[in-house]
Amino acid sequence: MNAETPRQSQSMKPETAAKKLGILVDATPDEFRAGPVTRDELAALQVDPPEWLATLRREGPHPRGVVAAKLGVSNSGLARAGITEPLTTAEIKDLLAAPPEWLVEERARQAGVRAEKRRLAERDAERAANADRPRGGGGGGGGA
Repeated sequence: MNAETPRQSQSMKPETAAKKLGILVDATPDEFRAGPVTRDELAALQVDPPEWLATLRREGPHPRGVVAAKLGVSNSGLARAGITEPLTTAEIKDLLAAPPEWLVEERARQAGVRAEKRRLAERDAERAANADRPRGGGGGGGGA
């Protein structure tokens, strides 16, 4: 029985495995959804994806996080735009080819967020570098 316990901790629900693979669990084959997925099975799917997985990754439908990343917006931006359903790669390409106003606005908003994150990271790095430097003055250094 002890041998079974570690095996249980090394498996996950199909929903979790699908999330790690960047795919919609509802679009996977029945056998994928039938039971737990072990970490070894997940690793094998990542290293050598079967045709169904390669097709899903290539054509979709894609989960919200993947759609947001491909469009260059946040998940919140998709929600503000009323995009609640998964999109296929073709639908995403169509949006990028002729971006609606909401997409232009959300991409600009996302670019602003990224710029602010960079600015804060640079500021923090500068502060850390300054904190590591010895402070001027005391004159009491013992040489040699």
